[in-house]
Amino acid sequence: MTIKEFARLCGCNPQTLRYYDRVNLLKPVKVDQWSGYRYYEEEQALAYVKIKNLQKAGFTIEEIKELLDKDNHVICKAFDAKIAEEEKRLQEIKAIQKSYQAEMTDMKKKLKTIRDMVKESMEAYDPAEEFGIDRDAYSRVIENVNGFFESMILRSDDSDFAYSEYSEGEESGEEPEYVDLLNNPNYKIVYEKHGWIFVKDFFSELSALDEGQDYAMLFLLSPNKSNHNAFVNTALGMLLSCNPKAPNNKRSLSCNVADSKDGQNHFWLLKQK
Repeated sequence: MTIKEFARLCGCNPQTLRYYDRVNLLKPVKVDQWSGYRYYEEEQALAYVKIKNLQKAGFTIEEIKELLDKDNHVICKAFDAKIAEEEKRLQEIKAIQKSYQAEMTDMKKKLKTIRDMVKESMEAYDPAEEFGIDRDAYSRVIENVNGFFESMILRSDDSDFAYSEYSEGEESGEEPEYVDLLNNPNYKIVYEKHGWIFVKDFFSELSALDEGQDYAMLFLLSPNKSNHNAFVNTALGMLLSCNPKAPNNKRSLSCNVADSKDGQNHFWLLKQK
């Protein structure tokens, strides 16, 4: 019978049968060399029922291929094993559901602790000489940084992040982009300044950040620059103050700081390609 007739017998779309043919699950008994028409035999409908139900139950194509020539006793045992596997997974999901809220609450507490530490560090920092701003302006910068942390704490859409389980014994290391940001092929330098004394000497030269883009700042600082924590967050806050919508953009801005090897101050602003 033709593929259309066989599809009608099986109660499926001919496209499904073409897919089963392509992945070598259910091949036609004959393909006309001139027209390309596929022809099936009636008893192949039993193989179709087996394939369809195994597929619906979540078996992979390779698993289905291994079961195709097995009798119903073996098929039923495979279903039993699949049921046991799914029940185990269901119990795992229920356990995860119970721990979810507790972990979310704990993580928010940690973020609030970090926020408070950053705020305390910034409040003890005098930005006048380095950044050329007065206390009123600096208060607004601190609020920008505080708002950035608040947006992280309140954010409920985490669709952009990927999770990878850490196992005991694995070596941890920084991501390559932070180890050698200047040679990261995913970023390009859009501004750089070297040999400066204070950030205020060049910060006004920075252009506004494009919405929806990822940026990274890199500072290599001379030994006389202290309180790197407040320094970095002040730089972030000032740039965010020029881009008021930036705190709502995930991963829009990061800042890295390290000691320079030549005793000079260096700065780069990089943009993700």
